[in-house]
This record gives sequence, structure tokens and C-alpha cells, in this order.
Amino acid sequence: MMQGRKIDMRHIDRKDIYTNLEARIQYVHSFLDFNSSDIEHLASGAKYIKVLIPAVTNIVYRKLLQYDITARAFQTRSTSFEGPMDEIPDENSPQILHRKMFLRAYLTKLCSDPSQMAFWEYLDKVGMMHVGLGRTHPLHVEYVHIGMTLSLIQDVLTEAVLSHPRLPMSRKMGLVKALGKVIWIQNDLFAKWYVRDGEEYTDGMDYSTLVDKEGYLHGKKVLAKDGDDSSQDGSEENDGGNSSSTSSGGQSADPTTPTAPAGVCPFTGMTKDMANVRLSPAAGEN
Repeated sequence: MMQGRKIDMRHIDRKDIYTNLEARIQYVHSFLDFNSSDIEHLASGAKYIKVLIPAVTNIVYRKLLQYDITARAFQTRSTSFEGPMDEIPDENSPQILHRKMFLRAYLTKLCSDPSQMAFWEYLDKVGMMHVGLGRTHPLHVEYVHIGMTLSLIQDVLTEAVLSHPRLPMSRKMGLVKALGKVIWIQNDLFAKWYVRDGEEYTDGMDYSTLVDKEGYLHGKKVLAKDGDDSSQDGSEENDGGNSSSTSSGGQSADPTTPTAPAGVCPFTGMTKDMANVRLSPAAGEN
């Protein structure tokens, strides 16, 4: 009688992945083969991603303001922002400029050190904050909009990296794959707070103890506002982000570029933004 092939199957405790963040991160890292090679690609590619941040930020908010269902989140005071608010926001409205600042910080955070558990704790808190927990000003954003926004960010970054004129294809692919894994892990850490799977383990849990001031994680300041170099890490109550990054040459994408009109490809404005933001090669690269 032929014996079946022996399978080396790793045990994953179901309760752990719903109640222990570190166990969940270890599981998804293992499943996605997120390893030291990915960390190296992210570290060496961070300088290329950072120059894209202003353009990516403008692209994201231009897209969110194209639909009433996504623009609705910017018409209420769901963050710590206390300045004037436009009833019908556009890209230059005070509340949108405030949100852009934190999205820039979130994207900057993605360029920090994913070898540290604090990196993944921050991404988990971003998910928690969007379901109205862990914030003094509750924010509720439905998951369908979250997933599409992450996809848009991934799409823009992927196109920019792959179109770099001088990076070797091996480095392009390594960076694109590593970024994709991080974004999909972020997507999982959003879903973790939205879906009902595993709620038998967390029902009745008191999340009020997790509330932090804006820009803090576990009581420690981790977000630097634009122009504040005192911190580079982040955990905002808003889009997750913070510090402003500019493209090479000190230029950022034009925030006044109008939204594509009806009947025009929604990515038309992306070309204008990306035209001003180049992935400059590092010294010695060709």
C-alpha cells in the first residue's frame, strides 16, 4: 500500500490570531513569506517612495472627493481639527489640507522599519481608529472605501516604481512585492476590526483603555506634524499619517489640479501629479 506524502503542517492557534496581535503578524508574515529580503528592499527603496508622497496624497484625496459617499467623511468634525470647515469640501478646504497632512505621515510611516513590532502596532491602530475606537473624536469609515483607497495607493506606487528609468528590474520587483505585502497586511489589520470573525474571543473587551491623544500610541508621541522634525513615526486618529515629504527638487504635486469631469478617465489627473514627481536614482546608480 502506497503511503501519502507527509506534509509538514504548521499549527496556528485560532484564538491567538484574534486576541494576540504579535501572533497574527507572525502568521501573516509566514503566509506571505515576508522576510529579511522584503525589509531590505523597503529600506533601500524608502528614498524613492518618499518623493512620491505629496503626489500620492493629492491623487487619493482627489479621488475621495469625486464621490459624495466618500466626501461625506470630511463634512463632520470627526477628528481633532478645530479650524474652519467648508460645507462642500474641495482639495483646498481647511479640513482636507489637515487630512492630507496626516495621510502624508501615514505614507512616511510605511517607509520606516517594519522589523519592529511597533510598526505593525501602528498599522493595527490605524484600522482600529477607523471603526470609532481608540479616539477621543470617533471616526467611522465603512470598509468598502478603505479597501479601495489602499488599492489606489498600491496602484500608484507600483506604476511609479516600475517606470523608474534606471533601477534594475530585480530591485523594482523586490520593492513592488515588499510594498504589496505591507499594504495587504495593512488591509488585513483593517479587516480585523471590521469583520465579525473571532468575535467570540473579543466580545465584551474594553477598548476605552486604548484611547490616545491625536498623534500618540500607548501615550508616546509618534507623529510629527508638518514642519516638526521631533518625530518620524506615527499614529494619527485620522488617516494615520503625518510629516510632509516633498519630491526631488523641493517640488510637490499641484494640489489645485481639478477633479476629472464626468466621462473622463478618473486617472487623468494622476498623470499631471506624477509628471512632477520623479523617482530620482541614488548616487552611483545607472
